[in-house]
Amino acid sequence: MRAEIIAVGSELLTPYRLDTNSLFLTDELHQLGVRVVHKAIVGDTPDEMLSSFRHALDRADVIVSSGGLGPTDDDRTRWTVAELLGRKLRTDDDVLRKIQERFRRFGRTMPEINARQALIIEGATILPNPRGTAPGQWVESNGHIVILLPGVPHELRALFEAEVKPRLSKLGSAQRLFTRDLRICGLFESAVEQLVSPLYAMYPDVETTILATARGIELHPQIWCSDPVRAGQILDEMVERMSLALGENLVSTRGEALEEIIAQLLTENRATIAVAESCTGGLLAERLTKVPGSSAYFLGGVVCYSNEMKSALVGVPPEMIQSKGAVSEEVARALADGIRKRAGATFGLGVTGIAGPGGGTPEKPAGLVHIALADEHAVREKKFQLPGDRELIRNFATLNALDMVRRYFLYPAHGKS
Repeated sequence: MRAEIIAVGSELLTPYRLDTNSLFLTDELHQLGVRVVHKAIVGDTPDEMLSSFRHALDRADVIVSSGGLGPTDDDRTRWTVAELLGRKLRTDDDVLRKIQERFRRFGRTMPEINARQALIIEGATILPNPRGTAPGQWVESNGHIVILLPGVPHELRALFEAEVKPRLSKLGSAQRLFTRDLRICGLFESAVEQLVSPLYAMYPDVETTILATARGIELHPQIWCSDPVRAGQILDEMVERMSLALGENLVSTRGEALEEIIAQLLTENRATIAVAESCTGGLLAERLTKVPGSSAYFLGGVVCYSNEMKSALVGVPPEMIQSKGAVSEEVARALADGIRKRAGATFGLGVTGIAGPGGGTPEKPAGLVHIALADEHAVREKKFQLPGDRELIRNFATLNALDMVRRYFLYPAHGKS
């Protein structure tokens, strides 16, 4: 079965509101064997809504909409679908009574306009919404299914799980979407594509999506198949070949975030870590503490943004900062070794750089970052010239700092570098 998702709401066409419902719905529909072939976001204008739903009926067997079921004048989804299907709207007394009771439970009188939420499309199955006032509706017409869901995410998710999923599970295809989630660090998107693209021709039934994010590159090979064993064998074989092609740059084949990998490595090696951050401003500590149980290996961190704090809190010699500059190999090394010693940690991680957009020079442009990792034997340092705006540079710096820890355990031999 083919599906289209329509997110209704003019606010979704502004920069202030993000449509997250379609992500949830896509995942759920794929698990049910319903392939999402198109997504649309449409404002509350009647003509645009009619056009969007009309085109959806031409493309898909199942149309799932979110939003436009509220009580105000701009909530027009019911009217749009009823007009398109040539159906009437009627007030359902039971739904109206439940809306009134919901208001009474909160000690309020129902405004008259909320009665609109009891309008049901002729022939529709009512989908109860225990978390809100607007019920969902399931409408069948000429071989199509139109499912109307509220736009509030926690209402939509609960309603989908309780009412829509059981119905669709009886109708979905025997095929399911099987996928893998690979995470890569240390390579740009184009380099990853160049390494793995020769495999695409070897596995024509597999579609591979590559995503560049602030937290690394992701590869998602996926296949529609009715046989889980066969699908698993194909994907496992492809992932094994991808792993060989990507080498040490491959972080995970199971979708773990880099901080989860670091947590596992530090825990297995009974190691601890502390951080001294300048340009990342606490992002490094935030990611390390994102994993439950991080107190077992993360001892703490210092955000030493000013030169004075680098010296006072971590022990970087002021004369070093004066002669080499705060953004330098030497200061990064001093930050890493200083925080390691002061915290009594197995590892110290130091980051200093220029996040921009200002503050750079021809010799030290915005995006220049020095990262150092210290253990009791040595301090390793690496210089990066990172692309993007301030936010991206800070995120990339955090990513590369964590990746330096991961690579330490790939090559644990000690020695100055």
